[in-house]
Amino acid sequence: MWQRPVPFHRQAYAAIDLGTNNCRLLIARPSGAHFVVIDAFSRVVRLGEGLAQSGRLSDAAMDRALAALHVCAEKLKKRNVHLARSVATEACRRASNGAEFIERVYRETGIRLNIITAQEEARLAVLGCHILLERGDGPAMIFDIGGGSTEMVLVDPADPVPRILDWQSVPWGVVSLTEGVGPIADSPEARAAGYAEMRARVARGFAPFVARIAEIRARAIEQGAIRLLGTSGTVTTLASLHLGLPQYDRRAVDGLIVPTADMRAISQRLAHLSPAERVGVPCIGRERSDLVVAGCAILETIFDIWPADRLGIADRGIREGILRSLMATGGDAVRSREALRQLNSGNSR
Repeated sequence: MWQRPVPFHRQAYAAIDLGTNNCRLLIARPSGAHFVVIDAFSRVVRLGEGLAQSGRLSDAAMDRALAALHVCAEKLKKRNVHLARSVATEACRRASNGAEFIERVYRETGIRLNIITAQEEARLAVLGCHILLERGDGPAMIFDIGGGSTEMVLVDPADPVPRILDWQSVPWGVVSLTEGVGPIADSPEARAAGYAEMRARVARGFAPFVARIAEIRARAIEQGAIRLLGTSGTVTTLASLHLGLPQYDRRAVDGLIVPTADMRAISQRLAHLSPAERVGVPCIGRERSDLVVAGCAILETIFDIWPADRLGIADRGIREGILRSLMATGGDAVRSREALRQLNSGNSR
């Protein structure tokens, strides 16, 4: 039996981002030019754990990710989602059994994950968080520190959706960099050496990008028009420490602007704490204590590459970019159907 289509503004859209460290779901409805979140889910699954050594997703990591995706599948049904897109990033790109895992996810949960390229990952991150860029003239840098990779994207924000001028992805995220450098002895000297090695690896990875943007960078510094926006667990965690929050509060952090000098100081302090001391730091705890140092190393290297005085903090990214893409497509379809209906009714007169 024919049923009247659900009005566009009442349709639910969903985005799943399965990364190297986290599985995240966002379900939202359109609201004017934006959207209202009606459900969300996030779980640390460490899908890329051990990948640097074996080149494969481990059984334990896949089981953790599948358990989280089962929760996502239930939420999709409960919310009667109209349109969804589910993506997998660096861990599945790199793993020799990544495609096998994608098939297993579909068989067991009904979720069809799409392994996206690093370029698409960068585009979605920009689409999801660019509205938090500080106002100003000239190019801006947006970055996303993930679990398995980090993307830096140079954009021209003059248009409603910023135009990408150049970008680079390196295979160093908080998980891959931590595992790549390996265990660090619990002494001040070893911690300093390990941190320096992390920073050197990230700098080498971004060297071609730095060479390509040298002229734009120099001009932006000269004109004092150098803006920076970051999206990742690293920047939101360090912003929480900057604010002195006892526990994470998205409302206090998303859209915050902080001095990069303060973020550098926090990064260096964390890098030189012992593992036991890091566990006791609010907003870090046991879950992030072993990965936050790599995040700090990546962040400080980004500050070297794009030396802005201030950093914009975004607790949004790929999922929000997916939702904006889906809703734009859905809205276009609704407008097309309405135009066709009016055309047909006009022809019938």
